[in-house]
Amino acid sequence: MNWSALDWGILGPALIAGLLVLATHVPMGMQVLDRGIVFIDLAIAQIAGLGVIAADTFGLPEGGIAVQLSAVCAALLGAWLLTWTEKRAARHQEALIGVMFILAACAGILLLAGNPHGGEHLKDLLVGQILWVNTTQLMWLGGLSVVLLVALWLGWVERLGRFGFYGAFALAVTASVQLVGVYLVFSSLIIPALATRAHHVGRRRYGIAYAVGALGYAIGLALSALFDLPSGAVIVWTLAVCALVGALAFRPAATTIKA
Repeated sequence: MNWSALDWGILGPALIAGLLVLATHVPMGMQVLDRGIVFIDLAIAQIAGLGVIAADTFGLPEGGIAVQLSAVCAALLGAWLLTWTEKRAARHQEALIGVMFILAACAGILLLAGNPHGGEHLKDLLVGQILWVNTTQLMWLGGLSVVLLVALWLGWVERLGRFGFYGAFALAVTASVQLVGVYLVFSSLIIPALATRAHHVGRRRYGIAYAVGALGYAIGLALSALFDLPSGAVIVWTLAVCALVGALAFRPAATTIKA
């Protein structure tokens, strides 16, 4: 156990990145559960990652604006396809989301087949590099998070119909997947929302969900630093444990029916 590894200069920006991801993913995760399309984030995140891989394959500068545009365009295209399929095959939407995920994942593998660093790129896409976020990335994610939260709370997303939700979701996931990876995007979206599923949507549910997510990220980052373990994988587990504890500790009281 290496206590000197608890360096705020490294863990601080990573924690801020996690909190910014949670800011948009918690409310969207609740909507995803209500809509019954749990795997949408995996599909959109994988499609956005495919955009990043495609940009790298064509030799675009890593982390540049062209890569960001490639990821956004790919994610928005995925959002449009999901909107189209929901209109025409709503009963099979979850299955179609799964098909889109696996096609995007396989396309990424094919694009990386001739890249000597393909395995490393694929690992970064899945588990992310949350410990190496920089100020520019945090500012970009923070600005987008504010815009999306305002759009959600003011009902602008709902006014745009199906594509409004899928489009906003695509933008949120595109920004976060390059920082924290596909696994943490899925966990941030689903685990806090699932832990509070028994509660009615309101301030209490949001408060518990955000607390579960924040504790999961904070404890996970600390443990990964202390034991020199991959941060993304550790945070997924700590999110799950915190969610279980939160679900049990804040379980709504059973309603009694008087005879």
